[in-house]
Amino acid sequence: MLQILPPLRLTGATVLRDGQMQDRSVVIENGRISKGPQPAVDLSGYYILPGIIDLHGDAFERHIAPRPTAPFPIETGLRATDREAAANGVTTAWLAQCWSWEGGMRGPDFAEEVMQALQRYKSQALIDLRLQLRYETHMVESEDRLLSAIRRHGIDYVVFNNHLDEALDAAESDPAKITHWASKNGRTSKEHMDIVHKASERKAEVPRHLCHLAEAFDTLGITYGSHDDSSAEAREHYAMIGARICEFPTKRAPAAAAAAMGDPVLMGAPNVVRGGSQSGNIPAAQLVREGLCDALVSDYFYPALSQAAFRLVDMGVLSLPKAWALVSEGPAHILRLADRGVIDYGKRADLVVIHKRTRAIEATISDGRLAYLAGEAAHRFLARPDSLRMAAE
Repeated sequence: MLQILPPLRLTGATVLRDGQMQDRSVVIENGRISKGPQPAVDLSGYYILPGIIDLHGDAFERHIAPRPTAPFPIETGLRATDREAAANGVTTAWLAQCWSWEGGMRGPDFAEEVMQALQRYKSQALIDLRLQLRYETHMVESEDRLLSAIRRHGIDYVVFNNHLDEALDAAESDPAKITHWASKNGRTSKEHMDIVHKASERKAEVPRHLCHLAEAFDTLGITYGSHDDSSAEAREHYAMIGARICEFPTKRAPAAAAAAMGDPVLMGAPNVVRGGSQSGNIPAAQLVREGLCDALVSDYFYPALSQAAFRLVDMGVLSLPKAWALVSEGPAHILRLADRGVIDYGKRADLVVIHKRTRAIEATISDGRLAYLAGEAAHRFLARPDSLRMAAE
């Protein structure tokens, strides 16, 4: 466990507080935002913003298996993910792990291995790492196993997926996609499609199954939603059983339906940075512009989180406070994290220090601990007395 920083005051920076950019200091004491005179670190020329809260990231998969045929120990991947997230200003992150009929790194066996590895690693983590389960809706036979794993490992966030239609369509229109999909899990195309058809045969059982899960999630206090809603009807269906989060709607209609029902909409930050979806879905910036997006998530690329906020500013879509809220205050509200998401007295000291000119993240403080330090900011922190230098190291 990293040491908590000694009491200190960060001065000279432009700080996001109370929804505005303000020229004022930030005091850290005992891992929380505090007040009063303390030893100072001059951060003139920087922004100090609330730590990023990432509600969905699957970049950890490439750290565990940089190549499909070259897996590394899960804890090695978690350590690399932890450091990459911290270097990009993330102070709380949900790793999006599949629980799917696809098998391999997306199957229940691997999901439970990840849960166990994360539980072991947490005491060493630089940031608050958690797990989001992406649950395939037709996994009817695994209901008891899923709930047992959720209880055992304290999973607090689940989204429902259904990739069966995608597989069935691809089998006819793009067989090469099925071949690639199957090979990643050591199967032939026929073996893969046999599993798809077997899962599809349980379609009539799915509505009751999801209602059972929803009831259990409500009892356990789990937040849940759906992924890749393609229509307003799909969003309404999931909302009716309590899956209120609308994650990555593929069109405007499900996003608008979610907004009308007061359900939060999550979109990928890479979509904003790249100017559109890599899979041909609706541009996230369009939904942000229309007020139909409540949070941006890393999806597959952590650097996109801060870059997306500044791109929205450069495009004239939002002010910096409102753009940054999509990766901090908004996610905190959605997952009911009352102790973070903003810089205010008594909140966790979750902070990101960003160079104003280069927009490079040079320091990340998570729960009052230095999780990342680089560049000119590093020289300024390490210029402090020995007690601060030791904490930074």
